[in-house]
Amino acid sequence: MDDQHRPAEDSSARPRVGVVGLGAMGLGMARSLRNAGYDVGVHDMRSEVAETFAQDGGTAFASARDLAATVDVLVGVVVNAAQVESVLFVDGVADQLAPGAVFVMCSTVPPDWSAQLEGRLAERGVLYLDAPISGGAARAAAGELTMMTSGSAAAYAVADPVLEAMSSRVYRLGDHAGPGSQVKIVNQLLAGVHIAAAAEAMALGIQAGVPAEALYEVITHSAGNSWMFENRMAHVLAGDFTPLSAVDIFVKDLGIVLESARPQQFPLPLAETAHAMFRQASASGLGAEDDSAVIKIFPGIELPEPAEV
Repeated sequence: MDDQHRPAEDSSARPRVGVVGLGAMGLGMARSLRNAGYDVGVHDMRSEVAETFAQDGGTAFASARDLAATVDVLVGVVVNAAQVESVLFVDGVADQLAPGAVFVMCSTVPPDWSAQLEGRLAERGVLYLDAPISGGAARAAAGELTMMTSGSAAAYAVADPVLEAMSSRVYRLGDHAGPGSQVKIVNQLLAGVHIAAAAEAMALGIQAGVPAEALYEVITHSAGNSWMFENRMAHVLAGDFTPLSAVDIFVKDLGIVLESARPQQFPLPLAETAHAMFRQASASGLGAEDDSAVIKIFPGIELPEPAEV
């Protein structure tokens, strides 16, 4: 191992850490690790993003495979299970991680798939933590995420300092993979339904002639408020649908929610309705916009215009 990939001497007791996937969440998580004193290795398909990150400290790697060979803990913050599969088994990351290294999987994925992944990595001597995240990009950058984790004691023993640096709450939900992802899809059910309901409520008020600003002020100080109403309808008021979490994220995540319940034929009527709303928004060309853009599926309403710069 050459010196450029080793942490500073005062951090020698810490695990060497890397982050794959520098989207809104992954970039914030890498920054929070750097702020905690880690010499963070990073990789992203957009090489310029990784290189920009490394200008302020850390090392950009040309491939996830090269990064994996240098770390004790590799944090994966990619979009879905298919991308995790690609990183680990197509790009060769699973074969480059040393025996006893930990792969921390932060994506929203089906719980059964996550449980199977733990076994596949164990065959290579690699430890695994099922560790979906919640909190948004700002909390990621501040090291204040909520992490819904499950995995072996051996995996926690290596990765604990890294988890603590990225989060304000680390929930340990089981001694094997799966429960972390199960709790995350419950969270995503609520998040998706709350956003859809918030959009519907705001659209109804606007259609009835209530000024959007007044409606927002009243609801955020009333019993009908929710965190999602307060957060996402602020985007609507600003007329700013720059994606922090996109419509298509909830097409995916609510799809996972529904698929997870289908084998037991467990009814999820609210999740199904919210999923249909996000699918309609995506089919209307709004998939890459902020998830609050689901309000645009409602006809005949005049939304606030963005403020002039």
